[in-house]
Amino acid sequence: MRGIYTSVNDIRKRVFAEVAKLSYDYKDGDLSQMEHIPYQVIPGEISTYRESVFLERAIVKERMRLAMGLPLRKATEHAPVSMGAQECVKPEKYYQPPLVNIIKFACHKCPDNVVRVTDACQGCLAHPCKEVCPKGAVRFENGRSVIDQDKCIKCGKCVGACPYHAIIKQERPCARACGMDAIRSDEYGRADIDYEKCVSCGMCLANCPFGAIADKSQMFQTIQAIKSDVPVYAAIAPAIAGQFGPALTPGKIRPAFQALGFADAIEVAIGADLCTIAEADDFVAEVPEKLPFMATSCCPAWSVMAKKLFPEYADCISMALTPMVLTGRLIKKQHPGCKVAFIGPCAAKKLEAGRRSVRSDIDFVLTFEEVMGMFEAREVDFKKLEELDAMHGASGDGRGFAVGGGVASAVVNCIRERYPDHEVKVERAEGLADCRKLLTMAKAGKYNGYLLEGMACPGGCVAGAGTVQPVKKSTAAVNLHKKVSTNAHALQSDYKDLLEILEEKHT
Repeated sequence: MRGIYTSVNDIRKRVFAEVAKLSYDYKDGDLSQMEHIPYQVIPGEISTYRESVFLERAIVKERMRLAMGLPLRKATEHAPVSMGAQECVKPEKYYQPPLVNIIKFACHKCPDNVVRVTDACQGCLAHPCKEVCPKGAVRFENGRSVIDQDKCIKCGKCVGACPYHAIIKQERPCARACGMDAIRSDEYGRADIDYEKCVSCGMCLANCPFGAIADKSQMFQTIQAIKSDVPVYAAIAPAIAGQFGPALTPGKIRPAFQALGFADAIEVAIGADLCTIAEADDFVAEVPEKLPFMATSCCPAWSVMAKKLFPEYADCISMALTPMVLTGRLIKKQHPGCKVAFIGPCAAKKLEAGRRSVRSDIDFVLTFEEVMGMFEAREVDFKKLEELDAMHGASGDGRGFAVGGGVASAVVNCIRERYPDHEVKVERAEGLADCRKLLTMAKAGKYNGYLLEGMACPGGCVAGAGTVQPVKKSTAAVNLHKKVSTNAHALQSDYKDLLEILEEKHT
């Protein structure tokens, strides 16, 4: 479903746009407009998407609360949609867990892990489905195969054996997308999240075709900070290339964010260059003498997963500061007293920024999808913006962090340039299920001496839960943006000499 603009995307965009308008217009404690937003997003009397227009508006109300950083309301209790809304006005407000939420009455109760026979069954003479079933769960009635669900163990052998592809294995899209097996069913058959397992990658959010899963946003708080006397700088992730369409060229990114009220925009690829140098130095110094392997650090969902499931190898996750943190520190060093909003593709970055060790470096995190709502609210016409010099200062390798394999490639290039006699072996994985397999193999000793790159999202950051464009299209845009960089590798960065200073906690 990724890369297809659907009614779910449309509703999300409209909710973000309305919440952004509310925040830009907010003054004197008046949040009464909250009551009108569901009617603006879902107008009229006739339902369009679900069985009832009232249900559609009820879901929009919960989406709106999450978009304002508020918790969901309990369906069993009466509470106004504006309950606790004054908390949103505080620019320093951080996310209250959980970050990723399921709007229960929006969940379709999708069948999960069920093997079914479809109408395509031809009742063939060979009966391969019956022959391969290890539990005798397949029988024939009226010439068609039937599966006894009490006997079925969901092994899928009948699915593979059917020459007509008439047997399917149904899984919840959200559960199938979750590499942590964190999606389960509640007592009513609705999807539920095991937060002990969840790493907030957002893949369930991106793959739910009913739009029942959403994460909390700091959009309202960011706009309040923008309206204050404190300058707010946008730290733009490399995955921005192409996200807002061809009209927003690299040379218009800074004017576009200034149109939203930001003081300026700085590319996080600068921090990626510094992260590259730090990881290259650490790898050469520690692998294999001190550590059997080293894993990259920039994807928070990957690193949290690794520490949750493989705690004995926590030291093998690079201790280098992430590009987001390094860029935040750079901006605050250059502009003391400012605030920094990270703009990127990732839901998990929201939790990374909430860590006590990071809070003073990054004040807000917004996804591209949320920022699209802000552009809609401010009616920013990219075509009318002035074309400035393209964002510069970062290397092509730093910009390549946005795509799968880009981090490892940057580190390898840095090691080859800085330590030409040092051999580097690399293995990588995309998607948390494959990342788990990668670390399982590393635990078994298969990757001793290796640099391991893990990306929670299949395709890399360009496939994050907060992206707008199709993955392949975004990857092509990032690769094009790499080519126009004035520097090829991290060691050519104009900021490389600041790494040691930025690694010390700023005051």
